[in-house]
Amino acid sequence: MIANLRSAATLVALFTLMLGLVYPLAMTGFAGAVFPQQAAGSLVERDGRIVGSALVGQAFSGPGYLHPRPSAAAGGYDASASGGSNLGPASARLQERLGADSAALQAQYGVSTIPADAATTSASGLDPHVSPQYARLQAARIAEARGMERTDVLRLIDRAQEGRTLGFLGEPRVNVLSVNLALDEMAAGRDGG
Repeated sequence: MIANLRSAATLVALFTLMLGLVYPLAMTGFAGAVFPQQAAGSLVERDGRIVGSALVGQAFSGPGYLHPRPSAAAGGYDASASGGSNLGPASARLQERLGADSAALQAQYGVSTIPADAATTSASGLDPHVSPQYARLQAARIAEARGMERTDVLRLIDRAQEGRTLGFLGEPRVNVLSVNLALDEMAAGRDGG
């Protein structure tokens, strides 16, 4: 019996050391060597300062910015509260929220239908992308707020569009932070600064 306990305790200690320390450190080192940008959080830097991550959404609400999809994370895009709302498709509360949000967006943009991601949240609540359709829907508002031509905003959106991962996974998407940084750079160039 003692021999069995000793063997079991030795195996628990060995596997704890290997799977709890050695393996995670090896994978972290491998990721840092092979995918350094992604392993560091895909941070986006402008003028020597970090302005965000290409992988985590941010709340942009000004009229001159591309708005992200709604976030289910508490406080909006709070990574420490990431997660869905746990409201299922039969939830009256979810249907009420979607109906109200959709109606408000339809009135705001003067359209009869809106892209699904304009009113729905992502599973994590931190999605940094919107659909090309939702991004293009916002172009007129952005152009008006910035005193730009709508075609210039559409050009920036089209340039920032990403295709399907590996050519077949997911849907085409637009990174909100990327477009907003490009809008700010374009405005700075116009203002001479």
